[in-house]
Amino acid sequence: MGITKNYNFFLVSDSTGETLDRIFLAIKAQFPEIKYKLHHFAFMRTSTQVATLLEKCNLVENPIVLYTLVEKQTTNLLLHGCSTKKIPCHGILDHLIPKFETLLKAKATHLPSGQHALDKEYYKKIESLQFTLAHDDGQKIETAASADIIIFGVSRTSKTPTSLYLGERGYKVANIPLVANTKISNEIIGSKALKVALTIDKNRLQDIRKARLNILNEGKATSYSELSNIDQELETAKKIFIANKIPILDVTRKSVEEIAASIIKIYEIQKEKK
Repeated sequence: MGITKNYNFFLVSDSTGETLDRIFLAIKAQFPEIKYKLHHFAFMRTSTQVATLLEKCNLVENPIVLYTLVEKQTTNLLLHGCSTKKIPCHGILDHLIPKFETLLKAKATHLPSGQHALDKEYYKKIESLQFTLAHDDGQKIETAASADIIIFGVSRTSKTPTSLYLGERGYKVANIPLVANTKISNEIIGSKALKVALTIDKNRLQDIRKARLNILNEGKATSYSELSNIDQELETAKKIFIANKIPILDVTRKSVEEIAASIIKIYEIQKEKK
């Protein structure tokens, strides 16, 4: 058996680093056995910052640099420093931007934080997030019909995190919990919004609810976490969804990103039909 290495990944960005974080998670998922530590360097735009980064790389074992830099001078400084010190250094956008310049027959701006410019898309995203927050967990039900997407489900089926994820993507989302004797109004059913329902395996839901109660220091058994009650909740909700022809997504083994991707796909199909 070989000696297990510990890697130090330096995620370097000229902006918040959010894009690079997501890309790294996708890479890491392909190598689940590796041991690593992350070092974040956001808003990297000066030679002094590059020098500090290289010094930190010298202090750890097996450094690897991943970057999303678009400003050429800073990029060249980083590449030269890593090459001199024989540190693996890989740019996530280095090959894509030139290829798209050719495809689009246009020159890239190479401006840092370009994705965060205060343009129409930015303000649309802010508006969507504000709407989604205001319509979380059944709030402002009287204006929920004006959403792009309305999510239904019993308690603890990832409605809120999925809604917020979609809101950040620019969709106005309302999520409505199904509790005892819930009735969905004709205004909501008849609205142009995509209606989608989330369901989950009853045993998995019981585990989630028990964990929630423990966090709230309410560890004693209640109907909220009893399996028979959960089973009845899910069955009642399913009947409501079927009666109102609401598509149902099973979220038992899905991450928030996967749930959102499925909803967006349904939304796009519905939009194409119209």
